Amino acid sequence: MGYYKADIRDIEFNLTELLKVQDHVKYGLGEQDIKGIVSEYHKFVENEIFPTREPSDKEGVRHVNGKVLVPESLKAVQKNFYDNGWFALGMPEEIGGTPVPEGLYVACMSLATGANVAWMMYPGLSRAALNVVNLKGNDFMKAHIVPKMMTGEWGGTMCLTEAGAGSDVGALRTTAKPLPNGKYAIQGTKIFISSGESDLYKNNIHLVLARTPNGGEGSKGISLFVVPRFNINEDGSMGGSNNVVCSKIEHKMGIHASATCEMQFGIDGQSEGWLIGEECDGMATMFIMMNEARLYCGIQGEAQGNLAYQMAEKYTQERAQFGKEIINHPDVRRNLLKMRAVSRGMRALCLHTADLFNRVESDHKVEGIIGLLTPICKAYCSEQGFLVSSTALQAHGGYGYCSEYGVEQFVRDTQIAMIYEGTNGIQAIDFVMRKILKDGGKSLGLLTQEIVASVQALDEAKFKREKDIFNKVLMSAQTVMQHLTTYAKNNQYNLILQNCSDFLHFASQMVVGWKLLQSAVLADQKIQSAVGDDKKFYESKVVDFKVYCSHYLTHNLSVAKTVTDFTDDVTALEI
Repeated sequence: MGYYKADIRDIEFNLTELLKVQDHVKYGLGEQDIKGIVSEYHKFVENEIFPTREPSDKEGVRHVNGKVLVPESLKAVQKNFYDNGWFALGMPEEIGGTPVPEGLYVACMSLATGANVAWMMYPGLSRAALNVVNLKGNDFMKAHIVPKMMTGEWGGTMCLTEAGAGSDVGALRTTAKPLPNGKYAIQGTKIFISSGESDLYKNNIHLVLARTPNGGEGSKGISLFVVPRFNINEDGSMGGSNNVVCSKIEHKMGIHASATCEMQFGIDGQSEGWLIGEECDGMATMFIMMNEARLYCGIQGEAQGNLAYQMAEKYTQERAQFGKEIINHPDVRRNLLKMRAVSRGMRALCLHTADLFNRVESDHKVEGIIGLLTPICKAYCSEQGFLVSSTALQAHGGYGYCSEYGVEQFVRDTQIAMIYEGTNGIQAIDFVMRKILKDGGKSLGLLTQEIVASVQALDEAKFKREKDIFNKVLMSAQTVMQHLTTYAKNNQYNLILQNCSDFLHFASQMVVGWKLLQSAVLADQKIQSAVGDDKKFYESKVVDFKVYCSHYLTHNLSVAKTVTDFTDDVTALEI
């Protein structure tokens, strides 16, 4: 069994010292209130969620007599999670939630996700579906569906993907035909549906993309529907089958305790659903859930990367080779410092992005920056979470490759976050084509201005090397953007598309470096008056920034050179 430990001091630092989420006065939470919530959530994760991680992975999900059965170890933690009010954390008060700053909610969700990502996907997807229903649903849905999803009696899913369509959602074939009762008959098959069915919930509320007779070709002709697994009577009680069937479950590399289902709608009888949002506006409505899911994918990488680092740190402190603990061997120590720097950087990025959801209420310019940071969170954190997990396995040596220490599970479980909810390649295209070029670079310009201001304010006496590196990176960013803009003006879109992933990685490392910069400057200000563990912690924040600049940010210079110097159209090159 692996060892659970969380870097609570770093979480508190981000929330209460760097972001100061206690300043969101509408929540009425002081610094100690925030720390108290994190502490209690951490205890629940350590005592109830983490112990299910390895057993549920080994048992996996089963498909028996047409029913999807989750590991038994998940039943109690699922019930206690809802009963103790943790699902309600961060939800609106009017539906029975406990409103808190977004950064606080995300910090807590990260703890649970790191402890057992496969289980957390069930309430995580239910929450995302619930948010769509609560925002866009009619009065009946809000009165009868939302309350049951809040208590955990009913769950929720997102049904987009179809065989042959994949990332090309506009190619879907699922149909929705109007019925006399105001509902629609849904017919089609969806694949790779996380939490598509399970015995954790009595009913599942599926959000299904389908095409109505009025819907034209492509994604603009798609509508979104609420399709329950079991019918819902007029009084809100659960009725008979709605002919929504899980025809099979996928046997996967990782997240074994998460049910990944093939779902059939209206194949063996009529499946009825309600239109939610406007007809032919399904993608826009679904993006409410998709953006939340994409940020959650990033948190999956961040959360597991941080826990994998903690496990590696403990192991290397205890494992002795050549007369000393292996943490004292230079190569091992170097890897641990790199892992800590990037893991904390991912956390700072995700919590910063979450906090912007509160700040956008008073500053609408922030909305564009949120759109810019969402693909960064998803792509960078999922990728780096996997790499940190792999390095943590390496730190364990041969034991890491075995299941005894639990670290190999992180490698299997993190890989999927780079693939689903839009592959990282899709995220990169969205980042460059829509969030930068289509936006005219406005949001990128605003973000860059903040980064430049932070870099210019760096004390050269303490951070000269880091300031020099950052300035070179900022100049390289300007050069790369000039190339991409020129390609766009000349309609050389292949040259843009083949460089999207590299530029997303470039921008990601620059933003994460900036967040670590801010942390280091703040920590440096507090070192002189700090004592004991606090002083040691603040010193580690300065080290994180220095290590990240030298081991990660410097790579941006070579990435920029690749983008600007390699001008061949790769589609014209032979394979």
